[in-house]
Amino acid sequence: MRSLKKRELQSNAFLVAVSAVVLGLIAGAILMASIGSNPFTGFWYLFRGSLMNIERIGNTLATATTLMLVGLSVAFAFKTGLFNIGASGQMLVGGLCATIVAHKVFLPRPLFLAVLIGAALAGGALWGVIPGFLKAKFNVHEVVATIMMNWIAYWSVYYFVPAYLKGPSLETESASIAVSQSLRTDWLTNLFNGSYMNLGFFIAIIAVILIKFILDKTTLGFSLKAVGANRFCAEYAGIKVNQNVVISMMIAGGLAGLAGLSFYTGYSRNMQIGVMPSQGFDGIAVALLGASNPLGVFFSALFFGILQSGKGFMNAMTSVPPEIADTIIAVIIYFTATSVLFKRFWDAVFKRRNNRVNPQEEPVVTTPEREDK
Repeated sequence: MRSLKKRELQSNAFLVAVSAVVLGLIAGAILMASIGSNPFTGFWYLFRGSLMNIERIGNTLATATTLMLVGLSVAFAFKTGLFNIGASGQMLVGGLCATIVAHKVFLPRPLFLAVLIGAALAGGALWGVIPGFLKAKFNVHEVVATIMMNWIAYWSVYYFVPAYLKGPSLETESASIAVSQSLRTDWLTNLFNGSYMNLGFFIAIIAVILIKFILDKTTLGFSLKAVGANRFCAEYAGIKVNQNVVISMMIAGGLAGLAGLSFYTGYSRNMQIGVMPSQGFDGIAVALLGASNPLGVFFSALFFGILQSGKGFMNAMTSVPPEIADTIIAVIIYFTATSVLFKRFWDAVFKRRNNRVNPQEEPVVTTPEREDK
């Protein structure tokens, strides 16, 4: 009797994400061609605009930093079966808390940075824990609660900035934060030739590592994923479902608050009123493309950062409008949302290939030999 070890190929989240990106780029190429532009020229300037020199690479990384932290926020909530659509509000509140600290608190640099990060983390966590509590205590759907919290944050900033943080000339934005009170630092600015690159990128890297560790190596991560997989089974197994819902939204809010920190005290160094940050919604796309995996979110944010940074240069050098890049992102989201279809397709392809490489042996039927009489 022989035993054969078969090595079977099967689809995974990475392959599904790559398929969505490729189809999104193809859709973008078709749109460029339909308006009479050369798709190859358009893509050349799109990627060149974000990667052609060290300054543009720094700006791309700074753009990706905010997307990375917001994507982590949405992805972490996804793991518990929650849809955190309130990252924009959490980002606003975290950014507002950090901006207040940047203007009002003066400490030695290491201690100041700790207080700055803690303020943004606490502000975002508070804005996330409220919908989490409402969900756990009164079963208020988190989508409704977080959308309402977005607008409460929006109008709070609209009032607070002109009243207490107004700049010397404009009523619509806060006073600019001094470089020494921001996440900018001389060695990074010089290294990336005057770009917006700041310490927020390293905060995002640390956040990716910590969230990966929490989800994969801790009891809390196991409990959160169990609640996300089936809250009723998790409750039957003794896991405190409501407590985990609150903790999940608190951590997700804190991550979005850090995104506000990196954007408002690192990238722009001021806050404008009347603007709901679009990064809060772009983070949903980042989380979907990254399959809610922290490492996937990291690379997904870098890709979207490239598209966001390069679209202006593409528009300046060609007749392709910058909205084409936004359309590519939208198409990628649509294809990512249909990941089940991609998985079935690739599973079928690999199954056929496996059968070709390792054909199944036909069973051999043995019959007892006839005895001579």
